[in-house]
Amino acid sequence: MSELLLPPEHRYAKIIKEKLNEDGSELSVLNLGPTHPATHGIFQNILLMDGERILEAEPTIGYIHRAFEKIAENRPFYQITPLTDRMNYCSSPINNMGWWMTLEKLLGVEVPKRAQYLRVIVMELARITDHLICNSILGVDTGAYTGFLYVFQFREKIYEIYEEICGARLTTNMGRIGGFERDWSPEAFKKLDTFLEEFPVAWKEFENLFERNRIFIDRTVNVGAISAEKAMAYGFTGPNLRAAGVDYDVRVAQPYSSYEDFDFIVPVGKSGDTYDRFCVRNAEVWESLSIIRQALAKMPAGNEYHAEVPDYYLPPKEDVYTSMESLIYHFKIVMGEVPVPVAEIYHPVEGGNGEIGFYLVTDGSRTPYRLHFRRPCFIYYQAYPEMIKGALLSDAIVILSSLNVIAGELDA
Repeated sequence: MSELLLPPEHRYAKIIKEKLNEDGSELSVLNLGPTHPATHGIFQNILLMDGERILEAEPTIGYIHRAFEKIAENRPFYQITPLTDRMNYCSSPINNMGWWMTLEKLLGVEVPKRAQYLRVIVMELARITDHLICNSILGVDTGAYTGFLYVFQFREKIYEIYEEICGARLTTNMGRIGGFERDWSPEAFKKLDTFLEEFPVAWKEFENLFERNRIFIDRTVNVGAISAEKAMAYGFTGPNLRAAGVDYDVRVAQPYSSYEDFDFIVPVGKSGDTYDRFCVRNAEVWESLSIIRQALAKMPAGNEYHAEVPDYYLPPKEDVYTSMESLIYHFKIVMGEVPVPVAEIYHPVEGGNGEIGFYLVTDGSRTPYRLHFRRPCFIYYQAYPEMIKGALLSDAIVILSSLNVIAGELDA
């Protein structure tokens, strides 16, 4: 691209002109995104290219920014859950549970053990769907469509379990303060058992298809590597940090929802490259399956699925239709007429992509005074220009894919 095609004020115009004057080589500017399918979301990178080699990258975000935090500050606490659904929509139940746990920490609500175990099961199912999508799409980006087509059916099977639990699939609005809105049906447990029987066979075949595949290895090993020190400096968490060799996992470091009751390994990589990120997610899927089985085996008897907190837990709908007292409680809770403590708290959970945190400041009113979502994708994307510098254009695609940057979380 000639420098004449760039606005004179563009910072790359001078670079191209100087480079041409120095050695006569021709540079170009490539606009990758915001709607290119390889970007996996609505964000843009303006790349300065020497042939297929990336010299510099200038990222731009905000194309789907929806001001979720400011919207939340004008909503009663119960009406914020649908906003958390639409951040990392590949594993929205984890966002939902994280938000309810934040409110429970604020209100001092003790959730029954059975409800905690049910939450663990649904969060680990969500983690599996997140990793399944990330790793199978990484296969697509390296030219292998078969693995994606094969395992994607199991995301649908997990969504069918979600439907049995709450009636929704992708954006679930799942849970309530103190637990769940209803107990799980026998059909939900039946579908879960079927999934636990069928999915491991398919996931093993998926691993065999990629982990020793020469083409996949050549496309991912030593591509987009980031050191542990640099990853920590950027604020990485989750699989992207663990792939760099740091065994930090919120479920272990700050256990919540009784995660301390379960035995599981935190998979850790070494080089922090695209291949390690792929392998760490693969291994985490096996650990999630193990946690789900343990939760089912240790499930407390009875049918407790929520805490007894009538001031904050919506009464059953059939009671709202027939009982004035239930109708009054329903109205007060939904409209935020029940006072909350004045406090400043932060609660993190281990999301599919890393540490999702909720920083909540309350002034006792019906809405948050301030609410900030710690979104791991926003942090990863800041490191992306440095990670692709000197790489080929084809490498930039798989690096972004392996970071699993979800635009809904990036631009919240």
